[in-house]
Amino acid sequence: MKSHNKVIFFSILCLALFSSCKESARQEVGVKYQTLTVETSDRTLENEYTASVQGRQFVEIRPQVSGIITEICINEGDAVKKGQTLFIIDQVPYKAALETAMANVKSAESQLATAKLDAESREELYKANVVSEYDLQMARNTLAAAEASLAQAKAEEINARNSLSYTEVKSPVNGIASMIPYRVGALVNSSISEPLVTVSDDAQVYVYFSMSENQIIDLIQQYGSLRQALEGMPEVEFKLSNGKPYNHKGRVDAISGTVDATTGAVSLRAVFDNPEKLLRNGGNGTIILPTALTDCIVIPQGATYEIQDRKFVYKVIDGLTQSCPIEVFRLNNGTEYVVESGLEVGEIIIAEGAGLLRDGIAINLENTESPENAEEVSAEPDTAGETK
Repeated sequence: MKSHNKVIFFSILCLALFSSCKESARQEVGVKYQTLTVETSDRTLENEYTASVQGRQFVEIRPQVSGIITEICINEGDAVKKGQTLFIIDQVPYKAALETAMANVKSAESQLATAKLDAESREELYKANVVSEYDLQMARNTLAAAEASLAQAKAEEINARNSLSYTEVKSPVNGIASMIPYRVGALVNSSISEPLVTVSDDAQVYVYFSMSENQIIDLIQQYGSLRQALEGMPEVEFKLSNGKPYNHKGRVDAISGTVDATTGAVSLRAVFDNPEKLLRNGGNGTIILPTALTDCIVIPQGATYEIQDRKFVYKVIDGLTQSCPIEVFRLNNGTEYVVESGLEVGEIIIAEGAGLLRDGIAINLENTESPENAEEVSAEPDTAGETK
């Protein structure tokens, strides 16, 4: 009796297992797997870098003489021209100093004329043996001293004229004036901590950004040298701080020759035309650097899965899935990878859901359609009724 019960129990268990296997097969049969035939195409990938804006020339205007500001000749934010007067510092003491210097020049000229007459007279008297050689030499020395005094007086006059001219503080460049921290009546000098005003020449602007040392090495290896990289790099775009694109493209015209020891980054500079004066000194934004790739293998990111920082895809080989490691380009567009190695043109891979697959799943590639190089196929059950 007990033996009979064991047989019945074993039969029920086998039926349950057989039913479970059939149910599992029914669940896997009909599952759709999208496949992709590997082909080459062109892609332009973009990399973004935080950037800061500086005017082509950014000049701090400081006084060269001390005194009280008597007039401010511009408004804050004005467009100014090179040589335009911006401030006037009290000129009265400098005009007086110039008049004194001019008077000293005239006095020195008179003394020189007198010394010259005396020296010429002593020359004649010495020839007539009326005066000694000592007297003649003293006259010559007096003449030389008078000449030196005149030269000194003239130098002081030049210095006084320059000081007077410095009371009119002028712009050395074309540009836009900043805010002005001083007002009429303020006492200023050449050592003030804050400039009178800053003038930024923003007809063109420089946009500074940084790349990692590895990225710079990639560029050098791609183009052959740093100079060739500068010449061969494509035009760059700029995204404003409000997220909108800037209407003009720029070019990278300088790459630092050193690596910042603190950050490990290398500074680059791009130059942009600024006809609308939209970019201002001190602004921020984002540089968009494109990288054009031709005849490259491109696959969707959903076709890959990752194990220990290595990427894999599932190829369909002899109707079965087989995992394969791949190497991808350092840049991507967020939805696709550019494959550098591991795939060949014409191979078939599973196009999505790679992370849910395993090796050995049977894929039926017959009677499939591929409107955009992608196919949906079903898993095929094996002869035992179980999908591999």
